[in-house]
Amino acid sequence: MARVDASQTNVSLEQVQAEEEEKSQITWSEIWKPLTFIVGTFLILFWLPMESQRFRGAVLESLALAKWYAQEHVLLCLVPAFFIAGAIACFVSQAAVMKYLGAGAKKVLAYGVASVSGTILAVCSCTVLPLFAGIWKRGAGLGPAIAFLYSGPAINVLAIVLTARILGLPLGIARAVGAILFSIVIGLLMHLIFRKEEQLKAAAALHMPAPDVERPLWQNVVYFASMVGVLIFATWGKPSSPVGFWNAVYNVKWYVCGAFALFLGYLLVQWFRVKAYKIVFSAIAVAVLAWLFPHEPLIAFSAGLVLFTVCLVTTRGETETWFLSTWDFTKQITPLLFGGVLVAGLLLGRPDGSEGLIPSRWVSGLVGGNSLEANFFAAIVGAFMYFATLTEVPILQGLLGAGMGKGPALALLLAGPALSLPNMLVIRSVLGTWKTAVFVTLVVIMSTTAGLIFGAYF
Repeated sequence: MARVDASQTNVSLEQVQAEEEEKSQITWSEIWKPLTFIVGTFLILFWLPMESQRFRGAVLESLALAKWYAQEHVLLCLVPAFFIAGAIACFVSQAAVMKYLGAGAKKVLAYGVASVSGTILAVCSCTVLPLFAGIWKRGAGLGPAIAFLYSGPAINVLAIVLTARILGLPLGIARAVGAILFSIVIGLLMHLIFRKEEQLKAAAALHMPAPDVERPLWQNVVYFASMVGVLIFATWGKPSSPVGFWNAVYNVKWYVCGAFALFLGYLLVQWFRVKAYKIVFSAIAVAVLAWLFPHEPLIAFSAGLVLFTVCLVTTRGETETWFLSTWDFTKQITPLLFGGVLVAGLLLGRPDGSEGLIPSRWVSGLVGGNSLEANFFAAIVGAFMYFATLTEVPILQGLLGAGMGKGPALALLLAGPALSLPNMLVIRSVLGTWKTAVFVTLVVIMSTTAGLIFGAYF
């Protein structure tokens, strides 16, 4: 018995020592990560070049870009996009998404739908992210999802028309053709590079049960169309010409947006069991604010968003789930977007020509002619700089006037609207580092190549 007790004692001592070592390792792993962050933050703050006028100006430009982004894009673009993404996650069945956009879907249908989505959604590289995350999480194949991600901001009819009118017809046509081809080619290449994962997803789609839907497909199409209508006309930009069709649409944009919002409210009552008095009260409140502040439409629009949210969260059932899904996308994407906007503003300044840490003369000096270096640099700058919808056209107009080549201009047009530093950070959180790096690399390489070819002929 004594021998057994001794052996048990030895075993228990070894277990205790092993547990002590494991606790010690866990403790150190829990210490060095925050310690590294604290030390790194301290060193950055300690060596901040506050005496530099350029650094102070870059900090102000970073904050100014974030303010501009919050004022011009968060309420009008991002919040409606978050609600659409939440609706996709709640009301579009995974089986339906995989049927039309999944890895096992017919390629012509999947890539055809994804590649022309930008003709409907006039969104920027950040606004498309919640929609992309929504269809990806519902089971869309990597190729079609990437085609949608690229085409959403790139194939913007108004931006392409504006490019042709201001920068010339050849550049406008090249941008339209290049954007459509890029969305399909980049999507197919991503599918081929990660084909093993796509094969597994396609195999899973074969065993997907039939979707249990509460309403028919046509109803889903109608209420998604009403939300997309609100998004499109709320973000409709002012054209450069004071006359013409696009200007006429701009002058009535808020009336059309309000009509889509009223129709959405009607659908909430009919199909989502929201009480009618809530919608009526919301409509009256928004109309009164629009009448009181006719030159500040953002006030009425913001009130409409708040009241719309209240209608969702105070109605039990699927509307409450809709809001919770929207909130999941919001808390995942918003911090990364604003962090990326701050960094982009610090480095490159604002789109109106205000400078960040990198002087604009460096950029204009490096994109002259049609060399490989000029096209590659234009594609890199376009990929990291944030462009709101339509802002890339006046920026390029100034760069072309300063000596930028036509090839680098196309390279920037094909890489810029589809990518940005904030956009990359969010894509990484959805797809992972490796897929994001491959996607960005493909966009930069193809934009550089297209710029070289275009510049050789024009």
